[in-house]
Amino acid sequence: MTKDPARLRIWIVAGEESGDQLGAKLMRSLKARLGADRIGFEGVGGHAMAREGLTSLFPLEDIAVMGISAVIARLPTILSRIRLTADATIKAEPDLLVIIDSPDFTHRVAKAVRRQAPDIPVVDYVSPSVWAWRPGRAPKMRAYVDHLLALLPFEPEAHRRLGGPPTTYVGHPLIERLSEIRPAPGERGSSFDEPAKLLVLPGSRRSEVGRLMEPFGAALALLQERSSRPFTVTIPAVPHLAHEIRERAASWSIRPTIVEGEAAKWTAFRQADAALAASGTVTLELGLSGVPMVVAYRVSKLEEVLKYLIKAPSIVLTNLVLGENVIPELIQWDCTPEKLAGTVLPLLTDTPERRRQEEAFRRLDDLMRIGDEAPSERAARIVEDVLRTRKPGQS
Repeated sequence: MTKDPARLRIWIVAGEESGDQLGAKLMRSLKARLGADRIGFEGVGGHAMAREGLTSLFPLEDIAVMGISAVIARLPTILSRIRLTADATIKAEPDLLVIIDSPDFTHRVAKAVRRQAPDIPVVDYVSPSVWAWRPGRAPKMRAYVDHLLALLPFEPEAHRRLGGPPTTYVGHPLIERLSEIRPAPGERGSSFDEPAKLLVLPGSRRSEVGRLMEPFGAALALLQERSSRPFTVTIPAVPHLAHEIRERAASWSIRPTIVEGEAAKWTAFRQADAALAASGTVTLELGLSGVPMVVAYRVSKLEEVLKYLIKAPSIVLTNLVLGENVIPELIQWDCTPEKLAGTVLPLLTDTPERRRQEEAFRRLDDLMRIGDEAPSERAARIVEDVLRTRKPGQS
């Protein structure tokens, strides 16, 4: 097919559902900025990117796997999809390639494209966690990434320090959803005389649920014995794990309310007084919602050995953004029912531990603010800047 010189062709490659959501918003903002009739999209994505006009080379489910064992089991498929994606990108000669998160997949595609088609500019949307794990990746990225779009405000400085590619903080997508996450006046109880509403979030991966539901349940039983304030428990469950969570919670001494779907999850966040959560993006969601929390995590024996290579001062995203370890984290052998219950207990009443978290959360807005632009709009502006720099005369 002959290329239309007046029409921009952008390849976008995502590796999992969260990247698909980011990609869709970026596509929407690019169409608004550059004109929907002047831009075309190809690459790899899911349902959200398809709704914005992308026809994926293959279903996202082919590569959207998590955990070491799952990756090993699907390795032949993943490697073949890397080759397919790189070859198709090179053949298409797009004006720009955007890779989104999932670095084990997308960065291998970008490296192959840069080797064989060095004139195709590459933008990386979502920084790998080089500040915590394998910092040597940062300087290596300069060879195949022209600009990095970061979701966390401390990441540009981290890449500058480590010798990574030019990096711009474009804002976390949660910034666009604060009205959904935060309670309206009167929606969150203000009296410590009322029963507390405790959120329990055992993770979005089957391995996390398998390792955390038992100690979480035992911790709640201890908490019920020790707390002077009665409490109810709500578990916002991801749909694909809801059945397993229900089965595992059936043995708990306290019966939780299990809700599914994003709307029900945000309602639970807006009403919650405290939370017990697995480490992950949910800790930033809770922080922005203003919910004091205790964070826990358990990993396999292999992953436990690897943890000694982690350089970050915390595994909690909210702590990293704040620059101090305000939120308690109980990891591996510290993730016991006794310690979990003892650390959650002060959060159910008006205590210094609770107030310290609430005061810290009020700083998050200033730390994560990006001005009047939405994150996807700022990302689109940077993409346009890269296009103009690498393609003089294009607009």
